[in-house]
Amino acid sequence: MKRKRYSKEFKAQAVELAQCGRPVAEVARELEVGTNLLHGWVSIAQGSQLGCKPARAVGEEGAAAELRSLRGENAQLRLENDILKKAAVILGTNPRGNGAR
Repeated sequence: MKRKRYSKEFKAQAVELAQCGRPVAEVARELEVGTNLLHGWVSIAQGSQLGCKPARAVGEEGAAAELRSLRGENAQLRLENDILKKAAVILGTNPRGNGAR
């Protein structure tokens, strides 16, 4: 049986999704990779400082926490959108919002 290989970009995006607050098992299931494999990628990334580090917010404690949370969610949604666009290209479908109606 042939071993499947993943690109560095795919691994980095998967790690970012996992480090932005989503459960590793959920991310692994969505990306169709093994949970242990994704855990390994996350550990390697933490060792090399490749994580999702949102910018620090300045202001009141509650507002700062909310801003950090929204920035993390925004980063997660951008990654998911990028992954979906790439999947659409691979599957041969047209992604929405390309100007064609």
